[in-house]
Amino acid sequence: MKWLFHWKKIQIHSLEYRYKIPPFLKRILDRIKRLSYEVLVDHKSKFGEDFANNKKALDQISIIRSKGLKNEIAGYITKFIKKEIREEKFKQSRIESSRIEEHTNEEISVETPETVTEATPEEEKTE
Repeated sequence: MKWLFHWKKIQIHSLEYRYKIPPFLKRILDRIKRLSYEVLVDHKSKFGEDFANNKKALDQISIIRSKGLKNEIAGYITKFIKKEIREEKFKQSRIESSRIEEHTNEEISVETPETVTEATPEEEKTE
């Protein structure tokens, strides 16, 4: 019942408290993250982007009797791997765009050499 009081307190206060996660949910999420990281440390190569395949791999690696817990762990692993792949693609695209930008800057500097000639003081005196 303590969490119910905390939840009502969150709802009553201003908007900054509106999106906080109740403490009992936070403990559950921490457990799922911890278990997922423990599995990923040793067996990361067996997991991919597909949830169903990740569930099968999790069955082979460990014994989880709770169907809900197994689904949550497999889902978190799937989300984590998709996020890693997305970040890697983003980094690659940034590297490619910077290379293209450097290449175009080099082409521009080669094509249009600056031919600014200043008049020497002797030429100015004669004119």
